[in-house]
Amino acid sequence: MLKKLFLIVVTLIAIPLVIAAFTAKTYDVEREVVINQPKESVFNYIKYLKNQNDYSKWAKMDPNMTKAYRGTDGEVGFVSAWDSKNEEVGTGEQEIIAIKAGERIDFELRFLKPFESTAPAYMITESLSDNETKVKWGFSGRMDYPMNLMLLIMDFEQIIGDDLQTGLDNLKNIQEQ
Repeated sequence: MLKKLFLIVVTLIAIPLVIAAFTAKTYDVEREVVINQPKESVFNYIKYLKNQNDYSKWAKMDPNMTKAYRGTDGEVGFVSAWDSKNEEVGTGEQEIIAIKAGERIDFELRFLKPFESTAPAYMITESLSDNETKVKWGFSGRMDYPMNLMLLIMDFEQIIGDDLQTGLDNLKNIQEQ
């Protein structure tokens, strides 16, 4: 009887671990919005990380979070750091790692609390006409084995995508005022 119980417990533990071995460990999320403003104007606004305080959902989740900055905003190497007691916000920093003037900004997000993780993100501007700009905001994440099982349970593309879309919609409202 004890042997059967042991085999059942081992099987219940082994099955998820085997499934996790064959589950993706990465996910990519991208959302976009069209803003009725010239590309140059939109790009010159989003290249400054401090402006994310006005449109990013995450920056607005805790008005009491501590923020710190290093470097020159809008330039490669600028770091925007945050520290929040709200676990949904946590502690981390974002660094501009590349800029293709007028077109693309690449960031590295470094989450420190409640979990450690590093993830790339980007924003792209594309001119649709003289007065229309498509902005894409993307994020990539990674979950190591066996935590990657959460990718089967939770829809990270939807959760993070909704937050990105909220930020883009806020950006559109600001830019079109």
